[in-house]
Amino acid sequence: MFVDPIAVQYPESLQKDHFVIATYYCATPLDTNALKFAVALGIEQSCGTWVKVPGETEEVRERSIARVVGIYETPTYSVRIPEDVKKRHFIIRIAFPAWNFGPSFSMMLSTVIGNISSSGEVKLLDLEFPETYLKNFQGPKFGVQGLRDLLGVQDRPLLNNMIKPCTGLDPQATAKFAYDAALGGIDVIKDDELVANPPYCPLEDRVKAVMPAVKEADKIKGEKTLYAFNITDRTENLKKNAMTVIENGGNALLLNYNSIGLDACRMIAEDPDINVPLLAHSDYTGAVYESPWSGVSLNLIGAIFPRMAGMDMVIALSPYGKFPMMEDAFIYGGYKMLQPFGHIKPIMPMPGGGTTQGHIQDIIDKFGTDVMIAAGGAVHGHPMGSTAGAKAFRQGIDAVMEGQDLRAAAESGKYPELKAAIDAWGIYGEDQGKIFDLKG
Repeated sequence: MFVDPIAVQYPESLQKDHFVIATYYCATPLDTNALKFAVALGIEQSCGTWVKVPGETEEVRERSIARVVGIYETPTYSVRIPEDVKKRHFIIRIAFPAWNFGPSFSMMLSTVIGNISSSGEVKLLDLEFPETYLKNFQGPKFGVQGLRDLLGVQDRPLLNNMIKPCTGLDPQATAKFAYDAALGGIDVIKDDELVANPPYCPLEDRVKAVMPAVKEADKIKGEKTLYAFNITDRTENLKKNAMTVIENGGNALLLNYNSIGLDACRMIAEDPDINVPLLAHSDYTGAVYESPWSGVSLNLIGAIFPRMAGMDMVIALSPYGKFPMMEDAFIYGGYKMLQPFGHIKPIMPMPGGGTTQGHIQDIIDKFGTDVMIAAGGAVHGHPMGSTAGAKAFRQGIDAVMEGQDLRAAAESGKYPELKAAIDAWGIYGEDQGKIFDLKG
């Protein structure tokens, strides 16, 4: 028989509660038989090998073999392939029995993009989870509404600041920058992803220096500020680091989620002793999603997986400044953080990577109010100082929320800090900034 008939089925014939369906992009040589190729992908990642073995009984195959439920050539060649075509391109959908891997990221990914990640031009685009599988994941404790309730902010975008310079600051210098940013109206301040527990700025010393400074700023401005301390480390140290922060008064945590692993993030998120918001940083994800031909899509690694793992807010690299990012991919990833997803709460997208005050209008136009604008240099590098940089963002947010034009608000004479920022870096869609190309 050409292929095992169990391995090729209509999606309607599946007991959908038992399967996770993966969608792939594949490119193959012209002489590839797409059906055989798709079945080979599924069998490689389920119960098969290159030769039939005695233990592969009918019962084993019925229980565990992956099923190909869709093959779509784009464009489709049903009669002949034009002479100028060099490869064939397919969307392939494969249903994997969820009991093959259980509710763990490590085994799920080992299954849906394991050995076949070395099969050439094969990219995992999406996963469809039945509720019976999704219910095993607690998701975020706070999410969008929980963050708003904690901060007491219901009706505007939130504002994040990354401490800059990225590395080299001792605890006292970090505390000073945190104080200045909080005083200007930042809602959530974060350690840089490159600073966790270095000898020049130990985690415990940093918490003890930063939190009193932030609380002092909160008394003056009359608002609450969260500070996300970076606890990224070896897996066995994560809980200890988290408790070091919490026991010394810290009120949020940062995790480099892709480098420590999704299951490690989930361990922290689902721990009943850890009841503070979790900020996920997207470093190292580019190694997974940037290839157009292989790896895992941005919406999975950058939005869906950290949401399932229990992160409350996720830094999303944007097309605004330092990093190459297609605008539609950026928007789609943000929507994946916010759209309904079973019982799992929506989480805050945090566009960053060169964001300035001149991007406020565009970000609100894209995401509405459920977004956290993330900026580092545009706060600490503001011509009038860090506090002024934060104030400039709050002024711009307030003006846009009131229906004002951002340029008109900056020129009105009411907002000197906003005007200084716009003069320095321009407005997205209007100006070429002096540091970055603000038109993406």
